[in-house]
Amino acid sequence: MIRPRAERNPQGSKGKGSKGLDVMRESTRSERKQDGAQGPGEAEVRERTGGKPQMAVEEQERPAIDQDATMEEVLARSNMFEALKRVQENRGAAGVDGMTVEEVAGYLRVHWPRIREELLEGRYRPSPVKRVEIPKGDGGSRTLGIPTVVDRVIQQAVNQVLQEKWDPTFSEHSHGFRKNRSAHGAIVEAQRYIQSGLSWVVDIDLERFFDRVNHDRLMAAVAKRVTDKRLLRLLRRYLEAGAVLGEGLVKPTDEGVAQGGPLSPLLSNLVLDELDKELERRGLSFVRYADDCNIYVGSERAGLRVMESIGRYLTGRMKLRLNEAKSAVDRPSQRKFLGFSFTIGGGKRRIAPRSIEKVKEKIRERTGRSEGKSLRQVIGSLNAYLRGWYGYYGACEARSILRDLDSWMRHRLRALLWEGWKNNRKRVEELLKQGADRDLVFQTIWQRFKAWRGGNSRVMNVVFDRAWFRRQGLFSLAEAAPVVIA
Repeated sequence: MIRPRAERNPQGSKGKGSKGLDVMRESTRSERKQDGAQGPGEAEVRERTGGKPQMAVEEQERPAIDQDATMEEVLARSNMFEALKRVQENRGAAGVDGMTVEEVAGYLRVHWPRIREELLEGRYRPSPVKRVEIPKGDGGSRTLGIPTVVDRVIQQAVNQVLQEKWDPTFSEHSHGFRKNRSAHGAIVEAQRYIQSGLSWVVDIDLERFFDRVNHDRLMAAVAKRVTDKRLLRLLRRYLEAGAVLGEGLVKPTDEGVAQGGPLSPLLSNLVLDELDKELERRGLSFVRYADDCNIYVGSERAGLRVMESIGRYLTGRMKLRLNEAKSAVDRPSQRKFLGFSFTIGGGKRRIAPRSIEKVKEKIRERTGRSEGKSLRQVIGSLNAYLRGWYGYYGACEARSILRDLDSWMRHRLRALLWEGWKNNRKRVEELLKQGADRDLVFQTIWQRFKAWRGGNSRVMNVVFDRAWFRRQGLFSLAEAAPVVIA
């Protein structure tokens, strides 16, 4: 239900997050301990002859793990405090009720006893999500469903309990949205398959996966792990909360998991865990990050066979749809996985061409010659972006592209300087001030270069070289310390 703004915080919202749930009482519950939280070991890769590679899979008995959860565990004081803290740290936009993360602590200080009672009695009803369209790099868009901040706190609390119990049961080859796992780990696992001789990839793309998850199948999977009817009812209500469209109209949701809520990643992993188990049962070499799944085989023929059979399984058994336009059987060097591809033969990690195009687009935005910013301001903006970008893509092993990007970026900045000087008199003055050779300066000026050619002229390259930009504080991708992932 949508709560009016006037109701949120009659006493103000100036208190810190740690005080937002002061009225929470310690729930009575028994402490549960998990025995053996380790999943099955990674399958050993074995290449077979005749273009029909298979994986020798050593079946391991999974340890018994207490996967069940109760509403009392979710509402425990410590768990709710942690959930509130996480939501406040993540910030994010307001939901349909307009409440911000800064306001939620004050609201909960007043209304938490009522909300807690509703949750314990199974009467709580979530508000619909706010729909937001986010553009994608391929020209399409991704639909996000933003819950209210109160619902985000509750979802986060549920997620924390379920994640701890379910994660040990997930596949070792699943890397997305899991503690101590990352996209880099998925990339390294893919690389190991390639270097073992599995030189073809079955690249599976699920068409609008988050929008097509079957609610009944999802809740059936949840019910195998959770017996508390109040928690099951709450999860079902979150799935069916609906979305607010233009003019306040609420559209019911009968399928899909809204991207944007804390629970969505965990529920998506639960759905796709069925696929993981099927791939493990078949002895296939695969790696999955969220809905990106790559299967590695030894020949094109084997890849086509796997693509056909897994496609039938996805559509027939899991009620999901394979995106045939984006799915393919190909060499790993020709495909993109989590922003990376791999070199031919050696299987080294390299930045995928599309990822390079994206970073160049971002650099162009920050070095536009119509922004009216000083060089210092431009470099500051670039550095903030490049450090974050390098934190991810610095894991590449084909590092010549980083040197090329550095060179191209300096060219952009020289062109920015050239354009900023406006006229030849100013260009002569500034170049001579920097100690440039007088004859070379006038030789260049007489050619009446536009910004791009002027920025790449000999005199500009000599005067404003790599060392000069280093003194200005420009972050260098090629000179950054190597990132080691293994």
